[in-house]
Amino acid sequence: MTIFETTIPLSVGYDLIDNDHGIFIDLVNQLDKANNTDFPGLFKQLYEHTEEHFESENRLMAQFGFPAETEHKGEHQRVLGEFKQFKTRIDKGLITFGRSFVRERLPQWFVLHITTMDSALSAHIKMHQESRGE
Repeated sequence: MTIFETTIPLSVGYDLIDNDHGIFIDLVNQLDKANNTDFPGLFKQLYEHTEEHFESENRLMAQFGFPAETEHKGEHQRVLGEFKQFKTRIDKGLITFGRSFVRERLPQWFVLHITTMDSALSAHIKMHQESRGE
């Protein structure tokens, strides 16, 4: 069993965001199956991907004048801070802490984030594009 089943519809309907989410899901599932030797490198990949994804979303929020930009960016910063804390532990060889974060914390946060903040951002972008005839 994987943490995220590919059949779970986690699409927000905006390709750029959905593609990044697909990579995130794949990396989380890889981490779940990774041995202790591979785990730190994969965790670093997940962290870097998440950082890049958040930067991309931040640019979209600015570009389209997203009204909840401050709150959404704040959530990004909070999650990256959590990632950094766990990365520090993983870098010290405390893989169990990283596994716990990946299995117990990330999936619930991710689904909630998609169904609330990212869905709202996607809906705002679509509304903005439709009003401009894009």
